[in-house]
Amino acid sequence: MEERGNKTIICSVFFLDIVEYSKKSVAGQISLKERFNAFLSTAIRDVPSNDRIILDTGDGAAISFLGDVEDALRAALSMRTSLLSEESFIEPPLRVRMGVNLGPVRLVKDINGQPNIVGDGINVAQRVMGFAEPGQILVSRSYYDAASRLSQEYAGMFHFEGSRTDKHVREHEVYAIGHPGDFTASQQANGAAAEATKAQLGFRARCQFFWDALRARYNALVMYIREEFKRASTRKKTLYIGLVATPVILLLLLVIKLAHKQEAPPKELANVTEVNSLAPVDAAKTAISPASSVPVATATHGTTAHDHKTDSPHKLKTSHDGKEVSATSKSQATVSLTVKPWGEVYLDGKWVDVSPPLTKLHVPIGVHVIELRNTTFPVYKQTIKANAGDKLSINHKFAN
Repeated sequence: MEERGNKTIICSVFFLDIVEYSKKSVAGQISLKERFNAFLSTAIRDVPSNDRIILDTGDGAAISFLGDVEDALRAALSMRTSLLSEESFIEPPLRVRMGVNLGPVRLVKDINGQPNIVGDGINVAQRVMGFAEPGQILVSRSYYDAASRLSQEYAGMFHFEGSRTDKHVREHEVYAIGHPGDFTASQQANGAAAEATKAQLGFRARCQFFWDALRARYNALVMYIREEFKRASTRKKTLYIGLVATPVILLLLLVIKLAHKQEAPPKELANVTEVNSLAPVDAAKTAISPASSVPVATATHGTTAHDHKTDSPHKLKTSHDGKEVSATSKSQATVSLTVKPWGEVYLDGKWVDVSPPLTKLHVPIGVHVIELRNTTFPVYKQTIKANAGDKLSINHKFAN
């Protein structure tokens, strides 16, 4: 860091701003900033501390990446993923605008002697961020020119948004990563669930009020009994202890008796040595009707029908006295993804992540629809039927 001191360098700047932060109450601002800091820390945790400078702007942050150009892009995508994954009922909602620029900055020392940055690179990043919608990532023309030439996959992630003019009458050509309305659409899709959760939280608040009042009365009663017990004679203390201990002992005896009954095996299962809870599945029956217009992916099993019978993941082994020895069960399947140049992955209509870097997707048992979306090409859909422990694969290359 000291070697770069007092020098003007070219670096990528990631600027973030919390929408309507100043309009929130103090408690709301604290909640927003704590969640914001947690997401941002996750986004930049893989970047060495010597390769980044973080500036806290109060209602956001500005991060200068002094190393790889891709660091800013990875941090922005990670931040957007965290925002989309946050529960919709959390109040107040965290909405963030994001902008990335590649430009000249100068490293200086602030009033505390800590490294700081100034220059046109950070100013343009702030202007580009100001043009973004909540949840949207915009980048400047200079950053797009640098990142899009690193690989064809990076080039396919951007689409041109047009020219914007800031308050200083300076024009900026901006590019977006993903669709502008992705974040808003995700919030609208969860709107009904969020309202229901808010109503439930209101009911919980009322229950909490009554519970607190009941607990206060209980504590007062306990303190009264304790004081009376201290003042009682030895005979009365013995009587009090007997009154309390008798129902406790009876309850323990009842529990022991019930547990003993449950351990006794049924007579009809005394000689059973092995139970299979799931019969072998014919791979030919797992395909969906050919009349469907959506391709279907089925698992390729490398075992025979005899293998299924002897090694079923749902097998339950028991001893001669009926006690369970071992039981294994798998509740999901794995889907390997190969998407070129890139695509946003949706599972049953819900956004998951971007592939690449996502290469493996774990799905629960059942029929699911996987969508691959690219801002330049038509949406690709594939229906899969996932059985326990299946390993499926989806290979798709977007093309006109």
